[in-house]
Amino acid sequence: MKDKLEILFSLYIAPLIIYIFMRILWFTLRKEIHFIDIVDDSQFVCACWHSELLISTQAYRKVHPQHKANAMVSQHTDGEVVARIMNFMKIKPLKGSSSKGGVKVLLQALDVLKHGEEVLITPDGPRGPRHTINDGIISLAQKLKLPILTMNFSASSYWQLRSWDKFVIPKPFSKVDIYAQTIRVDKLTNAEAKELLKKTMLRYTII
Repeated sequence: MKDKLEILFSLYIAPLIIYIFMRILWFTLRKEIHFIDIVDDSQFVCACWHSELLISTQAYRKVHPQHKANAMVSQHTDGEVVARIMNFMKIKPLKGSSSKGGVKVLLQALDVLKHGEEVLITPDGPRGPRHTINDGIISLAQKLKLPILTMNFSASSYWQLRSWDKFVIPKPFSKVDIYAQTIRVDKLTNAEAKELLKKTMLRYTII
């Protein structure tokens, strides 16, 4: 009975509580969105750090409120929680990661991108190392010649958890500057593309 209650809480109650917290926090923040080097394109592969999921996913929905979107999430238990939170934001979860189900999820991502939808990826997720770039996002952007849209932020006051990603939670009523940037990597080598994406994402982020 205890196990069933724990599953009920983790899969149904916790995601709703977290989502409500996210939305309340979002509306208390003094936000400004900065658009930097944005290319004129109707479709992107989107990236944010794992530590910035709390704000960057909501910023994405602010910038692209109606666009059909998908997000890569892990197949672990915490990934299922994230998947259910994404559903509240009308972002469809694609389950898999570099460590489990990687090929399957990349094929799913490729398919939805070919149908004009967007895919949100944490290049250092789901287990790190922090602020590293995996090959998946580069492969998708290069194969389909799509620009990468990065969403990062800085905050005037925040908490930073002692997790592997140093997860960032801006304090209520703090000033948050959100930075949307785009880059193209289709003419670069894999190593060059990863270095450019990492440099771009670290330009405006909390270290």
